[in-house]
Amino acid sequence: MGSDVGDPIQHGGNLAKARALFPEAPEPWIDLSTGINPHSYPHSPIPGNVFARLPEPAMLDDLKTVAANAYGAASAAHIAAGPGTQILLPIVASLIGGRKAAVLSPTYAEHARAARLAGFDVTETDELCRMEQADLAIIVNPNNPTGRMVKRDDLLALASVMRAKGGLLVVDEAFVDVSEAESLAGMVGDGGVLVLRSFGKFYGMAGLRLGFAIAQPEIVRTIETRLGPWAVSGPALHVAREALADREWQIQMRERLGTEAATLQACLHDAGIAIHGGTSLFCLVRDPRAQALYQHLGRRGIMTRRFDERPDDLRIGLPDESGWRRLEEALKSF
Repeated sequence: MGSDVGDPIQHGGNLAKARALFPEAPEPWIDLSTGINPHSYPHSPIPGNVFARLPEPAMLDDLKTVAANAYGAASAAHIAAGPGTQILLPIVASLIGGRKAAVLSPTYAEHARAARLAGFDVTETDELCRMEQADLAIIVNPNNPTGRMVKRDDLLALASVMRAKGGLLVVDEAFVDVSEAESLAGMVGDGGVLVLRSFGKFYGMAGLRLGFAIAQPEIVRTIETRLGPWAVSGPALHVAREALADREWQIQMRERLGTEAATLQACLHDAGIAIHGGTSLFCLVRDPRAQALYQHLGRRGIMTRRFDERPDDLRIGLPDESGWRRLEEALKSF
């Protein structure tokens, strides 16, 4: 998973690249490469003055209160909001001193890159016990792309180790909204742990660019100082305050995604394709034919996420209503 600090990292969602690889593929493309909910939150119309004015501080305070209630944080003072967790990663990585960082891998590659940018020597490991040797420990829970879940007690034990030596455990809970993993958002008060939450994945609005860091208030103040004013756009404030407070939609969407994930798993199983893990938003295929499947789907205008360092792995997300038939037909013909 490692790379030089300056190397660009390949991610899902690059339709221009997919079109270049498969110029004869039919349009429109079905993008299953990102693990984002295909059913966006149905927010109310955004008032025109939201675009014309700088965001009011009171709107951000309101969002932080709503987010604290939604995520189970102790208070709004424990919440820092930014333009996506991607922007928060290097800020979080620079919060502590030390030289050693450990990332529980394989996982989202930007965590290791952010730690290297902050000056850490980074170890990527699949052994939880090795995380204790680091000053900065990073765990994605549930994991992307494997769906692996680390138990809360194990995370709290690691946080205690980090706290005792002035280190930090960062738990990225980008996919916890659709999993059975237990959030640590309400457990950050003692220190030693910081939680990241992504808005766009579960609410199907990645382009809105909104994410949260949940930590002790003094850490939150440091993050907010480094972000500066107006870190969250007016449209994002408008949409997120509605979405995070809409418990009925959240419950119904979790049920819907669970049903659709089961349908995707059945389609893959019927095609004889081995599933290694995942969440309700994506399946991780681990199969010697993964590269052939990537090509097969790509020629049919269906984009998936492959991993150069793990050629047997392929991540496949959920299509929207219009994409299921094309995906099912493509899998049947594989």
